[in-house]
Amino acid sequence: MSGSSLRVERLVAAWGKSPVLRDISFEVRAGETLVILGPNGSGKSTLLRCIAGLETPVGGRIWLGEEELTRLPTFRRGVGLVSQEPSLFLHRTVAENIAYGPELRGLSREETDARIRELATRLGFSGLLDRRPGQLSGGEQARVALARSLAASPRALLLDEPFAAIDPAFRSGLRAEFRSVLKDRELPVIHVTHDREEGLFLADRLLLLFDGEVHAVGSPQELFRTPRTVRWARFLGYNVLSVAHELHAVLPSDLSVVPPGTGRLRGKVTAFGLLGSTAGVSVRLPDGTLVEVHLPASRNTIPVGEEVGLEWSRSTPVTEETTREPPS
Repeated sequence: MSGSSLRVERLVAAWGKSPVLRDISFEVRAGETLVILGPNGSGKSTLLRCIAGLETPVGGRIWLGEEELTRLPTFRRGVGLVSQEPSLFLHRTVAENIAYGPELRGLSREETDARIRELATRLGFSGLLDRRPGQLSGGEQARVALARSLAASPRALLLDEPFAAIDPAFRSGLRAEFRSVLKDRELPVIHVTHDREEGLFLADRLLLLFDGEVHAVGSPQELFRTPRTVRWARFLGYNVLSVAHELHAVLPSDLSVVPPGTGRLRGKVTAFGLLGSTAGVSVRLPDGTLVEVHLPASRNTIPVGEEVGLEWSRSTPVTEETTREPPS
């Protein structure tokens, strides 16, 4: 089954009478990482649990290659799951945690040890094999959790917010390591997150999931550069501005502050502060809309309460409708 694609067809899930997932369909090709991006409560984790066999869908089908998984028990699906909480076996060493899957599959001691060494080297924790999970940092536990899942030779891999509990200072490096390791394996990978930067960085394709429905699917570049709806734009960090009865999505970095009366819109500054390499300015428009502007960090402070104009170099028209796109 190596190199099989993972397909979800018209999946429906509910908690009692409350719908959680509505008619979800998509495909993840072998060697591809599909990032499912959406706010908390959008159904992302429920979707992964249905694929892994931990939740039973109300309707729809799940396929891995030519095999239907929908009614198979979890242990027969060949699907690995790495969660926000690594859930390592506390009484086992790192090496013994990684060996768990190969042992269940009946691999020899020599094969198991070779697999442990390869994954520990690849993920950078060769010196930790004799430690127990309680002696590891959050980032080290995340690496071991991935190694344990990969050691079992899954046919597909699901990642459920694996970096959410990691110190922000170490997240970027860990994301890069995960991406590199997974690219070496011909697995369909689904990674769910509510962090847009993480999603844009890791995705080969991106799926926006809002309120249990597929809102849009495409490359990270397509979805980020051309939002089509208000919700889509706001979730990806755009301001939504109304000009002449038309709605425009504008990135904070595409906005500039100009003297009042010279821009397309005007408002009052409510906050000004450094954001690292840029300065952040919050401007309240007369209709109450709060606009975020990113300026060069060298920009002089703009006093709170000062009236300013707003101008922008690029915008994208958006609509209020929640138009669903067919999966690609």
